[in-house]
Amino acid sequence: MYRIVIADDHALIRQGIKSIISQDSDLDVIGEASNGEELLRVIEEVEPDMIILDISMPKINGLEALERIHERLPNAKILMLTMHRNSQYFFRAISSGAHGYLMKDDTDTELPAAIKMVREGKAYVSPQLAWEVTDEMISAYRDRRSQPLVQLTDREQQVLKLVIKGNTSKQMAEILCLSPRTVDHHRASLLRKFKMKNTVDLVNYALRNSIVVPD
Repeated sequence: MYRIVIADDHALIRQGIKSIISQDSDLDVIGEASNGEELLRVIEEVEPDMIILDISMPKINGLEALERIHERLPNAKILMLTMHRNSQYFFRAISSGAHGYLMKDDTDTELPAAIKMVREGKAYVSPQLAWEVTDEMISAYRDRRSQPLVQLTDREQQVLKLVIKGNTSKQMAEILCLSPRTVDHHRASLLRKFKMKNTVDLVNYALRNSIVVPD
């Protein structure tokens, strides 16, 4: 049996997913969680093969939970389940280690295919994002081939990782034991090296091109 845990803060959604999964005799839902903290406790107890994970959950959201899941279960497959159509969420999820990205309103028709693809080691992308993501990825790889390699210092790599995670300069200063002014200096250096106008463009570029792989 292929063992699955479902994490979503809505009981009705979890029930709907279980109902779909139950139609495949080779799949078994062995645990549920309504928030990120509960999920981390559950996977310690049951060690699933796959986790179907909502992005927007209380206490610890799905994106934050992703990195902790990989620390504890590095071989588990992660299928993100979300209402977010913004490709930035997709790139953030994939860069953090997700294997698939399924829109909630596609669940009834796409969930079996998504589970199958991720289980087989393939990447799954919701049809609602497939065209956009494909175009962006092609563009990113073309850009990468035409642009020189950007060399980052260890400190710049640390700052870039924290920028991608959404930290403010003040928060980064506390984490890295630096002054906010020094952090701002590193942020400005990153924008200059990547030739980006603002932080949003920098984050999008870094995620699309796998510039930073989370620890």
